Amino acid sequence: MNERQPLAATRQRVREELRERILTGRLRPGDRLVERELAEDLGVSRVPVREAIRSLEAEGFLVVQSPRRVVVRQLARVDVEELFDVREALEGLAAGLAAARAGAAELKRLDRVLADAARATARGDAARITVLNSRFHDEIVAIAGNALLSTMLQPLEGRLRWLTSQNEHWAELLDEHRRLFEAIASGDPDRAKASAVEHVRVNRDVTLRSLFAEEPGERPTG
Repeated sequence: MNERQPLAATRQRVREELRERILTGRLRPGDRLVERELAEDLGVSRVPVREAIRSLEAEGFLVVQSPRRVVVRQLARVDVEELFDVREALEGLAAGLAAARAGAAELKRLDRVLADAARATARGDAARITVLNSRFHDEIVAIAGNALLSTMLQPLEGRLRWLTSQNEHWAELLDEHRRLFEAIASGDPDRAKASAVEHVRVNRDVTLRSLFAEEPGERPTG
């Protein structure tokens, strides 16, 4: 990574690299981030690393336990449930708006993402599936055409991407996205909203089982 590039670009690259390491599991919950080591690894000074850490703390990925100790956040069950509650409301709204507004060009673009996802699913390419899953939902938000909705979802995008990457039932996920696409293509906002809500709820159950080894709806006792 070349520090000679403009400082703003360096900051962005460091932030995106650290975020990607968290999203892909190279940095796992509880792992400690050491500024000096990261700066050496990325070939930059400690300043953009420090700023990236602050940014990722604000996004909810990191926890600053003390001035000298920063770790990747371990999400509690309540964190996951709250994220899915918000996702259900916002993505249901996005799907309904998309159904009302999607034209032939928008539907073709969304269908192309599904075709790419089908190829990645056939290959078992987990990293590519995760990227395309996020792109599918981003396209729906773009089609919805609501700037405030997009602004509200943006700070959550990374955490939601990390959560949905826990779902390794790739064929089922592809089928859910196809059903959601069909609902949006129907032009019926109510059908699209219901399909989006059902998709989020299924993904919630899968994620909770994956992260906490609990049955859907099960609450910890004690």
